Amino acid sequence: MLRASSVRFMRPSLPGSIKPASIAKTVSSVRLSSTEAGQGEEPSFTQMCELFLDKARTYVEHRLLTRPEPPGTKRAPHENRKHKIRGILDTMKPCQDVLSVTFPIKRDNGEYEMIRGYRAQHSHHRKPCKGGIRYSGDVDLDEVKALATLMTFKCAVVDVPFGGAKGGIRIDPREYSEIELEKITRRFAMELAKKNFIGPGMDVPAPDMGTGAREMSWMADSYDMTLGFGNLNAYASVTGKPIHLGGIHGRVSATGRGVFHGIQNFLDSEKYANMVGLEPGLKDKTFIVQGFGNVGLHSCRYLHRAGARCVGVIERDGSIENPEGIDPKELENYMLENGTIVGFPGAKPAENLLEAQCDILVPAANEKQLTKKNAPRIKAKIIAEGANGPTTPEADKIFIENKQLVLPDLYLNAGGVTVSYFEWLKNINHVSFGRLTWKYEKESNYHLLESVQKSLENHFGSGPIPVRPSTAFQEQISGASERDIVHSGLEFTMERSAKQLMRCAEEYNLGLDIRTAAYIVAMEKVYNTYHVAGFTFA
Repeated sequence: MLRASSVRFMRPSLPGSIKPASIAKTVSSVRLSSTEAGQGEEPSFTQMCELFLDKARTYVEHRLLTRPEPPGTKRAPHENRKHKIRGILDTMKPCQDVLSVTFPIKRDNGEYEMIRGYRAQHSHHRKPCKGGIRYSGDVDLDEVKALATLMTFKCAVVDVPFGGAKGGIRIDPREYSEIELEKITRRFAMELAKKNFIGPGMDVPAPDMGTGAREMSWMADSYDMTLGFGNLNAYASVTGKPIHLGGIHGRVSATGRGVFHGIQNFLDSEKYANMVGLEPGLKDKTFIVQGFGNVGLHSCRYLHRAGARCVGVIERDGSIENPEGIDPKELENYMLENGTIVGFPGAKPAENLLEAQCDILVPAANEKQLTKKNAPRIKAKIIAEGANGPTTPEADKIFIENKQLVLPDLYLNAGGVTVSYFEWLKNINHVSFGRLTWKYEKESNYHLLESVQKSLENHFGSGPIPVRPSTAFQEQISGASERDIVHSGLEFTMERSAKQLMRCAEEYNLGLDIRTAAYIVAMEKVYNTYHVAGFTFA
């Protein structure tokens, strides 16, 4: 097991008298030193996360140092208070535990191959840790550490009580048969179990790039047959499972649906719509999606249903565009049949779509897609981060200077972990949402109609007056299904979190810098968990 070491960054000191409105002057000094990244080079993924953290920390540290203690609490000496606050904030930065494993598998052709896998647990301030497992040829230690860090603060932004984690196996799943993938998945689950990196109260994986319900069912089954044998909650060790194995309706589309709700919340705000020169609302807005996988597909579908128009889709093997609009359902059907979006009859081939004219750009592929090299040429007024870490710090700075709104991954793609939390609760409680109330709600709604009918008859005294439910009420009369409850819970979560970010941005006069607002909100929540729990140092 490797202990992750943090990359050190320069942190500006804050005088006790500094005001929030002037903190921006100090923030500008938070930069990656030339010894950690060469002059003109983009930082690593982990360094990107730490740069964003350091920028937000400047605000958080000042706020914590100056806020009053609760009534009746004796205020600690300033130096002791300062040291403890900085100590807790320092603790938030590095990954607490990182596991690297190597194991052999026998391929279908009889050859043996060594497989490398990773799992990073960034924070144990809340249990269990939570984060997906991806299968990709680009997986490495830096990536899983960065993604685990993002998960901690992502969970905090949307008030999901988990610590952050992430894992991955360095393979291209397209190059392996189903039997080989099952061998790899089950062996990796065994390695995680042996090191206590999986369990319903310890660490709960989920699907990510290159994985899905199939892989999660293999992992849950492997855990159930080994370390989780006899544990009633064994299948709560993994989320994103098939429905018949304890999964939850709405999980597959959750991240894309969350992206949609996040964009909707900010575009429905007249203030933010006007700040980027758009009319409020999604209707008739144009958008381009990078990556037509699970996140990109569902983001595209929900935006399309809300009246926005997809004018371009970017994939690894080609891009397509149609100024009149691309129907996401037709494109999905074509891709399922042909394995590619290239040649789709409803659009024509295109190049450099990242830099094309549109209202909304949804990067939903890999990290570090928007850099200081291409950021000046990005024309979209809103960059909606469906992927993790698609924007580098320098690109982020350019977007803010150009009055473009970046909706950060920390908030925007938190739909997946939010619904994973619902699935975990369902598994722990051993009952599906709505099952205990469905019949009661149905009868209550009929009693309501009967009460209205009798009131009208008593008032007018003219005999029976039929009261018929409207079409919309008729659809809801039987009570909320599990899918309805999940969708409602996700929409509420994204709306409430958006309001928190807007309030924070306004309080600190951050303008369009919603990313810093998200980190501030998240860091304060994580800090409060440590502080209230009486966090002490060894």
